[in-house]
Amino acid sequence: MGRMKFGAFLAPHHPVGENPTLQFKRDLRLAAHLDELGYDEFWVGEHHSSGWEMIASPELFLAAAGERTKRIRLGTGVVSLPYHHPFNVAQRIVQLDHMTDGRVIFGTGPGALPSDARTFGIDQLLLRDRQDEALAVIIRLLEGGERFSYDGEWFKLNEAQLQLLPVQDRIPMAAASSISPSGMQLAGKYGMGVLSIASTSAAGLQALPTQWAFAEEAAAKHGQTVDRANWRVLMSWHLAESKKQAQAEAVDGLQLWHNEYNVRVLGRPGAEAVADKWELLDQTAGGKVGAGTSVVGTPDELVAAIRSLQEITGGFGVVLGFAHDWANPEATLRSWDLFARYVMPELKMSTRNQRASAEFLATHKGELMSGMQAAIMAKVVGNARAEEAMAITAQQATAPQGGGWRPGVGIAGLKDKETADPAE
Repeated sequence: MGRMKFGAFLAPHHPVGENPTLQFKRDLRLAAHLDELGYDEFWVGEHHSSGWEMIASPELFLAAAGERTKRIRLGTGVVSLPYHHPFNVAQRIVQLDHMTDGRVIFGTGPGALPSDARTFGIDQLLLRDRQDEALAVIIRLLEGGERFSYDGEWFKLNEAQLQLLPVQDRIPMAAASSISPSGMQLAGKYGMGVLSIASTSAAGLQALPTQWAFAEEAAAKHGQTVDRANWRVLMSWHLAESKKQAQAEAVDGLQLWHNEYNVRVLGRPGAEAVADKWELLDQTAGGKVGAGTSVVGTPDELVAAIRSLQEITGGFGVVLGFAHDWANPEATLRSWDLFARYVMPELKMSTRNQRASAEFLATHKGELMSGMQAAIMAKVVGNARAEEAMAITAQQATAPQGGGWRPGVGIAGLKDKETADPAE
């Protein structure tokens, strides 16, 4: 598995009451900002009925994001396949791949919100089977083979073939995985990547250590292979220069998100409203065992949390930060900045040689500086006097009032003993 990659997962989870037009524009600015900061991936979800998650078409949003970005890969996180005719999904993904110069990642799921399924009049028990059925047909269309017909349980195709093929030879794909093994099994069946979207919860975290085995077993059964490098794990964080500052910035927004969205709107199983915002912060991101993968604190704390999660899971390839409104927009952007400045290079080990160089110089600075000064003096005043001058320099450099090399101690401070004024 290569170096770890990093991205953002935008469901989004925006509190009801703000101007949605401005929220869309702010989310697009976030995509452009993360592109400039060097993030690898930007994922956008599909929802239809919660009010908070107001992006109904990730493809439409990502087309706009593609115009504002240059290199970051753009993922549908996810397209809820049971709500769409598979041929239309395949066409939109191919068009998006062209419009973004081959930067699309195709993420799919059965649909996360029970209210969405109710809106479309689909029995929730059918969702996963319909995702599987649709995905098989979409993959066949994306591969660009001969025309084919299909008569399924809920859709039909007559001599179908896409007009366009993707820019990429093979569009990378990922299946959403929650707590049950079904998402992992689907990923293994088709040799896809995985989006572990429930890992921010206690139950989701407890399920992670055994999840990958389901993907490997399904892959072996269906003659496919899966790679941990394509396993994306979702985490939540808000970073600041100090833990106290991070907590002060996020505590109110976290309480609003939990009490209003998780409990009142979504009705997440086991979620209960918490009146004390500081107690909720401690429960959610206080470092308690089994509390989930949330960090409200400093970059160092998040680095430790990610490394711990790597050990728990056995290794994954991509960390996705859950984009939320726990803090105000300015503090939120600063949090993403801190992640890019400190967390990413630490986990990628991209500053390893810089640290080694600085440590080498710190360890050997005395002998290196002495050698350099000796060489300069030998050239200017001759070898014999250079040795004498260096002895004086070394004595002065270690004097109690000094410490280290001081301006004026070197060549400019030397005096010719034979011609110097005794009064000096």
